[in-house]
Amino acid sequence: MTRVGTFRHDGVALAVHSSGTGRAMLFQHGLCGDAAQPAEAFPADGGWQALTVECRGHGASEAGNPAEFSLATFAGDLIAWLDARKLGPIPVGGISMGAALALRIAVLRPDLVSALILARPAWLFDRSPANLQPNREVGTLLADHPAGEARALFDAGPTARMLAETSPDNLASLHGFFARAPLAVTAALLTRIGGDGPGILPRDAAAIAVPTLVIGSARDAIHPLALARATADAIPGAEMVEIPDKTTDRAAYRAGFSAALRGFLAAL
Repeated sequence: MTRVGTFRHDGVALAVHSSGTGRAMLFQHGLCGDAAQPAEAFPADGGWQALTVECRGHGASEAGNPAEFSLATFAGDLIAWLDARKLGPIPVGGISMGAALALRIAVLRPDLVSALILARPAWLFDRSPANLQPNREVGTLLADHPAGEARALFDAGPTARMLAETSPDNLASLHGFFARAPLAVTAALLTRIGGDGPGILPRDAAAIAVPTLVIGSARDAIHPLALARATADAIPGAEMVEIPDKTTDRAAYRAGFSAALRGFLAAL
């Protein structure tokens, strides 16, 4: 992964990173992640260059005004970048929040999107989905308490106990948020984005007419496998691939993710 530039939009500087070489595609990270997340799974030898624009408040990008954090704002930044670079139509995809952004771009600007990759989706149509309650809970605790106290309160509650039993990888990610600086930005991201939605309707998904890959895995309470399947069902002709989960075998997860991407991209 290499940083390849900075894009300024609405007064906010956004870091741009690249992985692999070849034809360009946009591949976005998840909530409170950075460009290393998509780079981890991207097949460097697949003949494609994955470009990642780190969203506001993520990675090396500036946060700007946290009151403006939303999926619409983040997608708007990406659309502006694609237009400025004159890159479309190209494959657009992402993981978790990145998948929601890719889906929104495909609906709002189909002229920019030649294919769609939705990995471990956390949203489909609804705002503030139940599966993102843990993110919102952590964000609220961080907004109201010092980090150490916030984590202790979280760990004493039912959400942490449930995740420890069903999805330890989700719990580990949430624990990392209690040390993610700056804490005020992290709290705003978790509450505002976790309570948001992609702003699309079932008829919008049904109108998507590009090759689409949906990737899901089991043992993931925040990105339920059932939601990945529902996403694939909502988009005509979408391909659904289940890969190993991170909790059971992280290396197998990376290998499965990379293989799914390589196979899909090879057919484009």
